[in-house]
Amino acid sequence: MPDAAGQVSRALRVAPPDQLVEAADRAIRAALGASRTEVFIADYRFSGLWPVLDPEVPDAGFLSCHGVAQRCFSSQRPVLDAGEDGRCRAYLPLSVWGERLGVLLVELPAQPDPAAVEAARDIAGELAVALRAADRETDRYRRARRRERLSMAAEMQWDLLPGRSVAHHAFLLAGQLEPAYTVGGDHFDWSVDGDRLTVTVLNGAGNGLAAALLTAVTVNAMRNARRSGGSLVEQAELASDTIFYQHRGSRHVATLLLELDTRRGVVKAVDAGSPHVLRLRGGTVTPIALEQQLPLGMFAETRYDVQEFAVEPGDRLFVVSDGVYAAEPGGQEPYGDRAMARSMRSTRLQPATEAVGTVMRELHAYHVDADLRDDAVVVCLDWRGSGRVDDECGR
Repeated sequence: MPDAAGQVSRALRVAPPDQLVEAADRAIRAALGASRTEVFIADYRFSGLWPVLDPEVPDAGFLSCHGVAQRCFSSQRPVLDAGEDGRCRAYLPLSVWGERLGVLLVELPAQPDPAAVEAARDIAGELAVALRAADRETDRYRRARRRERLSMAAEMQWDLLPGRSVAHHAFLLAGQLEPAYTVGGDHFDWSVDGDRLTVTVLNGAGNGLAAALLTAVTVNAMRNARRSGGSLVEQAELASDTIFYQHRGSRHVATLLLELDTRRGVVKAVDAGSPHVLRLRGGTVTPIALEQQLPLGMFAETRYDVQEFAVEPGDRLFVVSDGVYAAEPGGQEPYGDRAMARSMRSTRLQPATEAVGTVMRELHAYHVDADLRDDAVVVCLDWRGSGRVDDECGR
């Protein structure tokens, strides 16, 4: 079956965007002799994987495969589940450029050989690319992701995101927003461009739609400067001027801008407000001391300075908004005093894509499962070093 992935790829190219999973189902059955397929999509909170082909599947049928699918999703490796009848369910990660979309289930008549597993994995890669592209043309897969209705502000915030993770031979980067269905102004953005990775984290001001609109203006101003070849300072200054001339100082946005040189392992930073960056090296969490400058948009023609710090292979950087480190539920000490460092240390054996979820779950637990009082952003960057290559970045 050397051309199985090619057969599926051709079928996906001619399929309507809202019918990709049906086209994939037909092509996979023909190419691999599969008796069944299913596509599971991760929800906004990464709290579960939900079927697309048969969303009305009975709970018993769904739960019987969900645990195995979750193991595949977390490990980003194929998982084979052999049944007593000789059939084998192959679970394949649906990921593209390190962004985890979900899991593809392929039910085969017998235990597949390594070549068949690799062919199925290639097919899952083709489907992941097609699903990501189709997301701009249909609402079907976005509906599968949501377990409740998004607020208008949250709808804008999720549409504005670059993705939720990205992989590169030198790093793995992931981020998460909470509360997922009602987030207002907090946000993150990133861009990979040659030897430069730019990451920004915004601590949005205010609540609801007004906060989301302010964040949208800020992010697009920084993108405009970045895409025009502007430096980190030019990105901050254009965004600051744009906000000021819109609101005359009555609104502003605390923002941390980072630029990683992926050849040298040097990070440039513009600290324009409250997001914090912390380094996990070994078992020790250390705040990165940066000189805090004025939030974007507070005054006219504010000028910003760049600071630098180095990272070493194996370092993990967390960037968190004040909704994380300053959370004080029920009169407890702020989450950032001690509990946050404990949660970050507990992620040592997890990839960045899992680590952001762990820190968020610990934050929710710190609130004793009450609703978060403020928007929260966690971004995690694992620095591998410029010489390391990992095939995950091609998946």
